[in-house]
Amino acid sequence: MLPREAGLHRSCCLIDRAALKHNMETLKKGLAPGAAIAAVVKSNAYGHGVKIAWRAFVEGGATWLCVDSLHEAQDLRDDGYDGNLFVMGHVPPAHAKAAVELDVRVMCYDRGQVDAFGAASSELSKPLRLIIKLETGTQRQGLKIGDALELVKYIQKFPYLVFEGTCTHFANIEDTTDHSFAYEQLRIFSEYNDILTANGFKPAIRTIANSAAGILWPNTHFELVRAGITCYGMWPSTECYVSAKLLGKDVDLRPALTWKTVVAQEKLLETGSVIGYGCTYQTTHPTRIVVLPVGYYDGYDRSVSNLAHVLIHGKRAPIRGRICMNMCMADVTDIPDVKMGDEVVLLGRQGDEVITAEQLAAWAGTINYELTTQIQSTVPRIAV
Repeated sequence: MLPREAGLHRSCCLIDRAALKHNMETLKKGLAPGAAIAAVVKSNAYGHGVKIAWRAFVEGGATWLCVDSLHEAQDLRDDGYDGNLFVMGHVPPAHAKAAVELDVRVMCYDRGQVDAFGAASSELSKPLRLIIKLETGTQRQGLKIGDALELVKYIQKFPYLVFEGTCTHFANIEDTTDHSFAYEQLRIFSEYNDILTANGFKPAIRTIANSAAGILWPNTHFELVRAGITCYGMWPSTECYVSAKLLGKDVDLRPALTWKTVVAQEKLLETGSVIGYGCTYQTTHPTRIVVLPVGYYDGYDRSVSNLAHVLIHGKRAPIRGRICMNMCMADVTDIPDVKMGDEVVLLGRQGDEVITAEQLAAWAGTINYELTTQIQSTVPRIAV
């Protein structure tokens, strides 16, 4: 049965607050001297539930939080977070006044943004701190050093705007054990900051380190590490884990999310029965299946049809047939005494068995980040 807190929902995610706090404490221990740690809680805290996650991270030692958008920043302020808050995604000029009112750091890379930010901050007589995105090789947001220097000079025209720092993002540190591209990005980032300093604009905050760099390279920590996936107890990639082991780093990360549902129906099928849309699975012997009230609408990816397993009574039960919008089917032929209402684990541990986000991602042909973030926000997150 699902916990009472799940209410009328047919599945829920249990979030281990102790694991979240432990992960933050573990990451903080690895910080270089003088560096602070920011927990990235964008996209509903990577699917873990931002209202649960941010408090656990602050308790664990995070002194900053990072989000993607102003609406996420607004949610955090409304929920009581009054600390350092960095909006890393695009902030349209039309939302400049909200940025000032929310007292956030804003990633900046455009003169049109600066004009709007400057006008809003002057109107409200309140400062707005800007962090300039430097382009070092990812080719997303960001400026080369010449344009960045001109933008920083332009910022000085506005009395309430503050050039506080610089940031960039690694393009290829997680997916490889060859870190030559990442080292070159680090070199460029350091060079650009030196040029800004030489021109009288020394950044108070420099931030390039993500989860992988936060674990692997203390020399990238500077003033701020932006930790994302590792906060939730997952490794950025197998290559990152291998790299950490090769460097002799023993980092104890504990996954915090378990996704559960229940058996909705149990039925016996004859040999030769087809299951689900498209008749993609046909039984070769008498088969017992169960219907589970979770589908791709909930975030249980259709691509794992006929590939994934779920856990019932501590044993693996393979998904049979295509995953539907609101339900899917699993084979329990070899699991006795399964009945309606029995607990089913889609992601997480049950007894001695576990379905990891990495395993589910492999079945789906994607990454662990996507598997947790795509769980619908309508699925309750319950702190345990």
